[in-house]
Amino acid sequence: MDKDLEIITSMFNFLEDRKAEDIVILDLREHANIADYFIIATGANKPHLKSLFDGLQRLFKDAGFKGYHKEGVPDSGWMIMDYHGVMVHIFERELRDFYDLEKLWKDAPIVKLGDQ
Repeated sequence: MDKDLEIITSMFNFLEDRKAEDIVILDLREHANIADYFIIATGANKPHLKSLFDGLQRLFKDAGFKGYHKEGVPDSGWMIMDYHGVMVHIFERELRDFYDLEKLWKDAPIVKLGDQ
Protein backbone atom coordinates (compact mmCIF):
# COMPACT_ATOMS: atom_id res chain seq x y z
CA MET A 1 0.00 0.00 0.00
CA ASP A 2 1.36 3.44 -0.87
CA LYS A 3 2.44 5.49 2.16
CA ASP A 4 -0.11 8.29 1.57
CA LEU A 5 -2.94 5.77 1.29
CA GLU A 6 -1.76 4.04 4.47
CA ILE A 7 -1.78 7.36 6.38
CA ILE A 8 -5.14 8.37 4.92
CA THR A 9 -6.65 4.99 5.80
CA SER A 10 -5.37 5.27 9.39
CA MET A 11 -6.88 8.75 9.75
CA PHE A 12 -10.16 7.76 8.11
CA ASN A 13 -10.54 4.67 10.32
CA PHE A 14 -9.76 6.69 13.44
CA LEU A 15 -12.32 9.38 12.56
CA GLU A 16 -14.95 6.81 11.63
CA ASP A 17 -14.38 4.83 14.86
CA ARG A 18 -14.71 8.03 16.91
CA LYS A 19 -18.06 8.92 15.31
CA ALA A 20 -16.91 11.85 13.15
CA GLU A 21 -19.65 12.61 10.62
CA ASP A 22 -19.63 13.05 6.84
CA ILE A 23 -15.98 12.10 6.28
CA VAL A 24 -14.84 13.10 2.80
CA ILE A 25 -11.39 12.58 1.29
CA LEU A 26 -10.39 14.76 -1.65
CA ASP A 27 -7.42 14.00 -3.92
CA LEU A 28 -5.93 17.44 -4.63
CA ARG A 29 -2.70 16.28 -6.30
CA GLU A 30 -3.77 17.56 -9.74
CA HIS A 31 -5.63 20.61 -8.43
CA ALA A 32 -3.62 22.39 -5.73
CA ASN A 33 -0.17 22.87 -4.33
CA ILE A 34 -1.23 23.41 -0.71
CA ALA A 35 -1.86 19.71 -0.01
CA ASP A 36 -2.05 16.35 -1.75
CA TYR A 37 -5.20 15.31 0.10
CA PHE A 38 -7.89 16.87 2.27
CA ILE A 39 -9.74 14.78 4.81
CA ILE A 40 -12.83 16.70 5.89
CA ALA A 41 -14.95 15.60 8.85
CA THR A 42 -17.59 17.03 11.15
CA GLY A 43 -17.63 16.81 14.93
CA ALA A 44 -20.88 16.93 16.89
CA ASN A 45 -19.77 19.75 19.22
CA LYS A 46 -16.66 21.47 20.64
CA PRO A 47 -15.77 18.65 23.09
CA HIS A 48 -16.07 16.15 20.22
CA LEU A 49 -13.78 18.34 18.05
CA LYS A 50 -11.20 18.41 20.85
CA SER A 51 -11.46 14.65 21.34
CA LEU A 52 -10.98 13.98 17.60
CA PHE A 53 -8.06 16.42 17.40
CA ASP A 54 -6.33 15.04 20.52
CA GLY A 55 -6.90 11.49 19.33
CA LEU A 56 -5.34 12.20 15.94
CA GLN A 57 -2.28 13.61 17.69
CA ARG A 58 -2.00 10.38 19.72
CA LEU A 59 -2.46 8.34 16.53
CA PHE A 60 0.37 10.26 14.85
CA LYS A 61 2.65 9.86 17.86
CA ASP A 62 1.87 6.14 18.32
CA ALA A 63 2.36 5.44 14.58
CA GLY A 64 5.66 7.33 14.55
CA PHE A 65 4.34 10.06 12.23
CA LYS A 66 6.71 12.97 12.88
CA GLY A 67 6.56 16.47 11.54
CA TYR A 68 2.84 17.17 11.62
CA HIS A 69 1.47 20.67 12.13
CA LYS A 70 -1.75 21.69 13.83
CA GLU A 71 -3.85 24.84 13.92
CA GLY A 72 -7.04 25.89 15.64
CA VAL A 73 -8.75 25.33 18.96
CA PRO A 74 -12.11 23.68 19.64
CA ASP A 75 -13.77 27.03 20.39
CA SER A 76 -13.01 28.18 16.83
CA GLY A 77 -15.15 25.36 15.39
CA TRP A 78 -12.43 24.43 12.84
CA MET A 79 -9.24 22.54 13.58
CA ILE A 80 -6.59 21.51 11.05
CA MET A 81 -3.76 18.99 11.12
CA ASP A 82 -1.27 18.65 8.30
CA TYR A 83 0.95 15.63 7.95
CA HIS A 84 3.21 15.72 4.89
CA GLY A 85 0.56 16.85 2.44
CA VAL A 86 -2.43 15.13 4.05
CA MET A 87 -4.50 17.90 5.63
CA VAL A 88 -7.28 16.96 8.05
CA HIS A 89 -10.04 19.54 8.58
CA ILE A 90 -12.35 18.90 11.54
CA PHE A 91 -15.35 21.24 11.62
CA GLU A 92 -18.47 21.93 13.57
CA ARG A 93 -21.44 21.59 11.20
CA GLU A 94 -22.18 25.32 10.88
CA LEU A 95 -18.62 26.22 9.85
CA ARG A 96 -18.31 23.26 7.51
CA ASP A 97 -21.44 24.37 5.73
CA PHE A 98 -20.18 27.97 5.63
CA TYR A 99 -16.71 27.22 4.19
CA ASP A 100 -17.92 24.30 2.02
CA LEU A 101 -14.48 22.98 1.07
CA GLU A 102 -16.08 20.24 -1.02
CA LYS A 103 -17.67 22.86 -3.28
CA LEU A 104 -14.50 24.97 -3.36
CA TRP A 105 -12.51 21.91 -4.53
CA LYS A 106 -15.36 20.35 -6.54
CA ASP A 107 -13.03 19.31 -9.38
CA ALA A 108 -10.91 17.13 -7.08
CA PRO A 109 -11.74 13.42 -7.14
CA ILE A 110 -13.20 11.87 -4.00
CA VAL A 111 -11.21 8.98 -2.54
CA LYS A 112 -13.45 6.12 -1.39
CA LEU A 113 -12.44 3.97 1.58
CA GLY A 114 -14.32 1.39 3.60
CA ASP A 115 -18.10 1.72 3.41
CA GLN A 116 -18.10 5.31 2.15
